Formats: sequence, C-alpha cells, structure tokens
Amino acid sequence: METIKETPAVISDMKQRVRDIQMAISWRDFANTYFQRSSSWFYHKMDGIDGNGGVGGFTAEEAEQMYGALNDLADRIRRAADNIKA
Repeated sequence: METIKETPAVISDMKQRVRDIQMAISWRDFANTYFQRSSSWFYHKMDGIDGNGGVGGFTAEEAEQMYGALNDLADRIRRAADNIKA
C-alpha cells in the first residue's frame, strides 16, 4: 500500500489580500508583536516564498493568527480614535 503524504495548503497571496493596508502598517513591528518572528520571515511569508526561495506562504494556522492579529490591531486603532473624540 502506498502512503501519500498530503502537504498542507498554504496561502501564498497574502500580500495581495492585504494590499489596501500594505503601506499603512509597520510589518516589522507587526511580525514581532503578533508572531514573535523576524521581519524577513514575515516578508517571505507575505511574498509567498519560503526561506530558500521556493514556494511558501501562510499555513492555515498562521492565516488564522494573521486574521486575529489584524482584528486586534483594528480594535486598537478604533480605541485610539475614540480617545481623540472623547
């Protein structure tokens, strides 16, 4: 019987998905704060490559972490805006 190892799907177009906010965020700080990883690791993920230049991207778990991190950042921005209005 042949065993087939299924490779997990990766999201390799994350940069395209966040293009609307790409220039408004310090991704270096974002990577450090929410992933505890280096900016080069994060930029490789965003560009859909692995550390060796091959195909890579965000795993489903990392994409979920990115989703939560962006929502947290949105909440923080909203609170800062509310502080101005108050």
